[in-house]
This record gives sequence, C-alpha cells and structure tokens, in this order.
Amino acid sequence: MDEEYDVIVLGTGLKECILSGLLSVDGLKVLHMDRNDYYGGASTSLNLNQLWKRFRGDDKPPESLGPSKEYNVDMIPKFMMANEVLVRILIHTDVTKYLNFKAVDGSFVYNKGKIYKVPATDVEALKSPLMGLFEKRRARKFFIYVQDYEDNDPKSHEGLDLTKITARDLISKYGLEDDTIDFIGHALALYLDDSYLDQPAIDFVKRMKLYAESLARFQGGSPYIYPLYGLGELPQGFARLSAVYGGTYMLNKPDCSVVFDDSGKAIGVSSEGETAKCKKVVCDPSYLPDKVRKVGTVTRAICIMSHPIPETKDSHSVQVILPQKQLGRKSDMYVFCCSYTHNVAANGKHIAFVTTEAETDNPEAELKPGIDLLGPVDEIFFDTYDRYEPTNQPESDSCFISTSYDATTHFESTVKDVIALYSKITGKELDLTVDLNAASATPEE
Repeated sequence: MDEEYDVIVLGTGLKECILSGLLSVDGLKVLHMDRNDYYGGASTSLNLNQLWKRFRGDDKPPESLGPSKEYNVDMIPKFMMANEVLVRILIHTDVTKYLNFKAVDGSFVYNKGKIYKVPATDVEALKSPLMGLFEKRRARKFFIYVQDYEDNDPKSHEGLDLTKITARDLISKYGLEDDTIDFIGHALALYLDDSYLDQPAIDFVKRMKLYAESLARFQGGSPYIYPLYGLGELPQGFARLSAVYGGTYMLNKPDCSVVFDDSGKAIGVSSEGETAKCKKVVCDPSYLPDKVRKVGTVTRAICIMSHPIPETKDSHSVQVILPQKQLGRKSDMYVFCCSYTHNVAANGKHIAFVTTEAETDNPEAELKPGIDLLGPVDEIFFDTYDRYEPTNQPESDSCFISTSYDATTHFESTVKDVIALYSKITGKELDLTVDLNAASATPEE
C-alpha cells in the first residue's frame, strides 16, 4: 500500500464509484478503499436475509416471501431519466456493458388525495383528468411552446428571453392554475421546492424538455429506466471500469483515516499501520465527520407487497411524487416501487419505498400519505438517516467530500453533486458529448 496516488477515494457509494471511474479514465492513478467488505456504502443493495438482519436483528424472514437471493433491495433507490446526464456518463465510460436496463412503467403525481399519470406533452395534457377543459387548453399551449423551444432558434422563443424572465413570468403568460404549476414544477421538472419560480425560466424549460425527450426515447409509460437486479450493479460497474484503467480497489480496510500535513492539507490515508500517499482525497461524509455539518434527516418506509400500487394501471415499476403543497408540507414526498419484473424481488412481489425529508419528531407519521397509497403491505420497515454536506475548503485541505443522498427517487441531485465534485477535483468540465442512441443503453422491453 506504500505507494503514491493522484487520488485516494474512500467509500464505494455510487457517487464515489462514479468519480473513481471518471478519474481513472482521465489517466489519474486512483486507489479506492472502503471500510466495509461490500460495495455500495449507504447505497448498497440487500438480499432478503440481509434486509431482515439490518432491521429485525436475529428474526428470519417468512418463507412466504420467497427465496432471499431473489431480492436486491436498494437502500438508496433512484430511477434515472432515459436522456439524463447519468445515462450520458454510463455511455461515455462504457459502463453500460456491465448493466441491462428496463424501462419503468409509470410516472404519477398526487393531487387532492388521488394519483394521476404525469402529462408531459400537449397530447397528454388534453387527455389528463388532472385539469378541467379550459386548463387543458392552456396547458396544451404551454407544452407546445416548451416542445418547440430551441436555444439556437430565435423564432421558437416567441420574443421571450428565457435567461432574463423568470419561470413565474413565463407561466403567467399562459395563465396556468396553481395545481397545474404544482405538478409541472415538482413531478415533471423535478424541483425540490418552489424557489425555481423566481429563477430564470431557461432551466425550467430545459428540465421539462428533458422529461419529454426521455419519455419519447423508449416509448414507455414513463421517462425513467432502472437496471435489472437494481442499482447495486452500478457501483460495481464503475469499480470494474476503474480497474480496467489501472485503479486499485481495497475493500474491508478498517480504520481508514486521512493523514494531514502541518498546514492541514491531506497527504495520504492510513489503514492497519500502512499509509498510502496522495495529492487529493475523495470521500463520503462518514470518513471526515469533522468537515461536514448535518443539514437534515431523511425518513422512509420500506415495504414488501404482493401487488402493484393501486390506481397505477397495474404498473410493476413506478414513481409517484406527492408535491409539498398537496400535503401542507415544506418538502415533497416520493414513492418508488419496483418488482420481480426488474429482478429485485421474488416472483409476484413488489418493493416500495416512501421517502421524505423529516419535518417533525414523529417521522413515521409523516409518511402516512405515501403509505396510504400502497394498499395492503406484507412487511414494513421504518428507517431514518441524517444528511450531511461538506463545510471544508477543498482548495486548502485537498479533501473533496460528497453530500449525503436526499429523499428523491430520481438521480437529478446525485448527478449534480458528482459533476460539481469532478470539476473541483480536475479543474475542468466533464465532457459528455456522446451519442445517446448508442445501442448499449437500450433497455429491455
């Protein structure tokens, strides 16, 4: 271990594995270590026995749930959008050869106690029971504007400079109602709160376009895709990539500690009496607790069911977003459901997660609106974890720390963090000019 590396990465969570792979492809000498004897860190994937051990101690799962090995329950489940940056990274790095994707059946939004398919095009707007007749027409006009908008075609801008006007100004031009703005902003553009309304409209329109383009890409019922056997394959895919480009992996290295020089700069990592030298350290918050601060708590329910979520047209994989205003909350709630059709559960079984940012001292009760949508559940586990973000200055201590995973069930914020860290570590933008129609990323039917 007594060698010098450009970068030492601590933790094999998804963010750390993506960075390790990208940096190795860039030609940097990377050592990747984890105190655990398995990949994935907080974003690991568990079989049924491991799930029981984690939440129920020495109890054994009932036989009625089927064989343990047929379960791959992701601890941080997130769908990816078919046209999003993560898919570009997967194709750019060729990690797609290690994974098979399958389209996700449905994308829904909660409104006034019911769930509805998220309309994403002018045609869907006209059919959607979410809106009354006149609102459908207004929404249709707005969707057409978004679909036709092209950065480099001034005619499509209809005299509006989206870098100058706010999303609120753009929406008011079409006279959309609050409930419509709610589902467009949170279930389609995937904003976490309403602050986007006072930001330049360009980002809002681009997010809507990404959703519609992703939906069109595979002609499925949603814009999302998910790997067969779950996300556990993803960190390992990037780990293999790193190894192909000369990266070194060491699991089960207890007591990994960062070594600093007298000026407070990271110069290496020690474990079991050995020290590896490096120029930069990349890690998750658990490896440098003195350089992060708690910013919130995620609460969630993990459910095993024998049926799809009701009112989702029997979708075997689905995301439901419950916008904060609909629940009188400060943060959205997310429902993720996947099943045996993605090889994450035994035949006939479905895994559902209900997640949100905890806002009270009784987080289990906060999840009730999401759990109520699920129908009968065979088993339910409750869990909370704290979210941290870095407080250090990487330019002075050479430590690049990821933020904890949030409550969302899509990859928007995760990828943002990875790309920002990549730019800080390398001093350059990530080049993702790839052909998104590459066959290797095409999901199975």
